[in-house]
Amino acid sequence: MSAAEAGHGTRAIFAALFANLAIAAVKFVGFLITGSSAMLAESVHSVADSGNQALLLVGGRRARRVADEDHPFGYGRERYFWAFVVALVLFTAGGLFSIYEGNHKLHEEGELTRPGVAIGILAFAIAAESFSLRTAILESRPLKGSQTWWTFIRRSKRPELPVVLLEDLGALLGLGFALLGVTLAVITGDPVWDALGTLAIGVLLLVIAVILALEMKGLLIGEGATPESVATIRRALVDGSTVLRVIHLKTLHLGPDELLVAAKIAMPRGLPMAEVAAAIDAAEIRVRTVVPTARAMYLEPDLDRTPDAHPGSVRQ
Repeated sequence: MSAAEAGHGTRAIFAALFANLAIAAVKFVGFLITGSSAMLAESVHSVADSGNQALLLVGGRRARRVADEDHPFGYGRERYFWAFVVALVLFTAGGLFSIYEGNHKLHEEGELTRPGVAIGILAFAIAAESFSLRTAILESRPLKGSQTWWTFIRRSKRPELPVVLLEDLGALLGLGFALLGVTLAVITGDPVWDALGTLAIGVLLLVIAVILALEMKGLLIGEGATPESVATIRRALVDGSTVLRVIHLKTLHLGPDELLVAAKIAMPRGLPMAEVAAAIDAAEIRVRTVVPTARAMYLEPDLDRTPDAHPGSVRQ
C-alpha cells in the first residue's frame, strides 16, 4: 500500500478519534452535573466511537504486515476484520446500552438539573462532530467520484472511510435526538422526553451497527472487483492479436488495495511458447496500468475453441 493510499482515511480517523475523546469527557461531566440519561448515552456513544477509531488504526497497522508462508496473500483483510469488530462494539456498547438506559429512565423518577449546561455541552459536541464529519467527507470525495454517498458506502472496498462517515453521521443525529429530548424535557417539565431521546439514540446506533456489520461481512467473505473494474480488466486483457478473448475471469479483493485476478485467455493456435509468455506479461502490464490494485494476477492461456469467435471479442 502506497503512502498516498494509506493517507486516505487515516486523517479522518485521527480527526474523529480526537474529537470523540474530547466530546466524551465533556459529555460525561455534563451527565454528572445534569443527570440527563441522554447525556450519559451520548457519553458512552463517544467512548465507543473513540475505541472504534483506535480499532481501525490497529487494523490498518496490522494489514501492512508482509506476506508470509501462512498468509501468502498478505494481511490486507485485517482491515475488514477490525471494521467488523467496530460494528459489534457500536451495537453492544453504543446501541444496547442506550436502549437499556432509556428504558431504565422511563421507569425512574427524576428531574434534570441545570439543563442549560446539557444544552451548551450538546451544542459544543455538535460543532466538534461536524468538524470530524467534514474531514471524513473531504477524505472520501476523491474515492467517491461520481457515486452517490450511499453507493460509495455500499461499494467501497476500503472500510475506514465508510465506517467513520456512518459513525459521524450517527453521532450528529444522536446529538440532535439528545438535544431535542433535553429541550422538550425543559419545556414540558416531563423528564420522559429525555428518556425517549436516549431510546432514539439507541435505535439509531443499532441500525448503523447492523448496516456496518452486513457490509463488512460481505468483504470478509470475499468480494470481487466492481463491475466497472471487471469490464476494464476484460478490455485490457484483449489485444486482438495474441490475446483473442477472455474465456472466463474471476476477481477477489485480498484487501482494500490489492486485487487478485485469475483469467483464462484464448490465444492463437501454433503460438511459440516464448511468444505466449511475452503475451501474458504484456497483458499483465496492460491490466495493471488501468487497474493498479490488480497486483496478484494468474493468467492461463488456452486455445479458442468457439467456432464463431473472432479476434478482439470478449465473451462474458
